[in-house]
Amino acid sequence: MSGAFRAPGTLDEGGNGETLEMAFLASVLGRMLLALIFIISGITKVMNVSRTAEFIESATTLPTNIALPVGIFELVFGVFLAIGFLTRISSLLLFGFTLATIFFFHNQVGDPQVLQAALKNLAIAGGLLMVFAYGQARGSVDVWRERDRSRRAEIRAARAEGREMGAEEARAEASRGTVAED
Repeated sequence: MSGAFRAPGTLDEGGNGETLEMAFLASVLGRMLLALIFIISGITKVMNVSRTAEFIESATTLPTNIALPVGIFELVFGVFLAIGFLTRISSLLLFGFTLATIFFFHNQVGDPQVLQAALKNLAIAGGLLMVFAYGQARGSVDVWRERDRSRRAEIRAARAEGREMGAEEARAEASRGTVAED
């Protein structure tokens, strides 16, 4: 697989292990930095619900009672993204949320400051799509869960194979026993 983009954990055909390790480190660090935006924003909203509600009322026609749920959403899915739990689902939900903030809060693109905020959020949305594509890195909870699930399946298969071999040996001994008696 050649090219500039390589999913973390893929084989390094060129024999350069440093490339994979740097890609892994970059994907985990990038995911955590993106998550930090949502974690800090969520904490701020949860700790200042009334100010968040006032901002929502002044900037949009959305109901102000969404202030606390939005803060909790950002905090929970930001933490999920940081630790790599439900990485793809978290990144897609935060992607949609980020696009919604552009639509509801940064839609006056004639104002240079609003345009800059909209473009920043668009860049964050692009980063979240990259997390969706490459975010299940070795260091994420999702990968650990999948690895454990695979190991449990291998153990179940080995046990079933062992039981089958034991049954075959028992049948063979039984047939030898009946042949010897005749």
